[in-house]
Amino acid sequence: MGKKGKNTTNNETSVDPIQYYDITMNILFTMVSEPFYLFHFLTFFSYFSIRFSTSQLFSPQFAGNLLHRELQALLAFCTLAVVKMVKEETWEGFVADMLLFAKVFLVGIALVVDYHLALWFMLTFLVIYVFTQQPAYMGLGSSTQLTPLQLESLLTEGGTSRFWLVEFRSSVSSICIRTSRVLPELSITFSNKNISFGVVDLGLFPNTASRFGISLGTPDQLPTYILFENAEEVCRFPGMNSVTKASDITKKRLCQHFELDKHLLDYVSGK
Repeated sequence: MGKKGKNTTNNETSVDPIQYYDITMNILFTMVSEPFYLFHFLTFFSYFSIRFSTSQLFSPQFAGNLLHRELQALLAFCTLAVVKMVKEETWEGFVADMLLFAKVFLVGIALVVDYHLALWFMLTFLVIYVFTQQPAYMGLGSSTQLTPLQLESLLTEGGTSRFWLVEFRSSVSSICIRTSRVLPELSITFSNKNISFGVVDLGLFPNTASRFGISLGTPDQLPTYILFENAEEVCRFPGMNSVTKASDITKKRLCQHFELDKHLLDYVSGK
């Protein structure tokens, strides 16, 4: 009996290899299916191909100096990765920062090898920037994708929820992409019959911005979060004349600003 109990405890605390397999396969699928990640991976991989295929052309002194620079860049990159992992709240923001740092270090190392190689990498990254973009968060959540017509219908004709917290964002905004998982994750915790969550893409419907007092010019106010109660605006974040920063948009700050804990308690208590 004691031996059986011991095995049960070990099974409970051991890590399921199937879970690691699923995570790995999801990462590989995303890397292959998303042009943004695929092209970055191929560009970074091309450096190693060039590096090893031309290593015999380098003198021992130059090869030693290049290896020293590469180790310095790797150490600096790992240090920044640790710092950003602690500070960043979303994986989208972490990945965006890591890709930026990797590009800077790669171009810097390429300059040590040959400035033509550095120019080639800069041109490649420019093409990737022009023709692809980082995908937004598409994971779990209870937020609803709304068209302006659907939102107007919910606000004017009423719906099942007394409150609607709506995020106005654009699929081409880097800040919106970095913070795209914040509202879906909040909706998992706070969505109920009293409050619902929605998203309107102003990149697809830019004329809707003026209807809700959102500026799409410079400075950009996206994303903007507005809480509606029975078709009336209760509050918004950021304010009318404020500028949105990615570091300002966190689950904790939005929860406090829109009093989501209070709305959840009111629902539980039947208010």
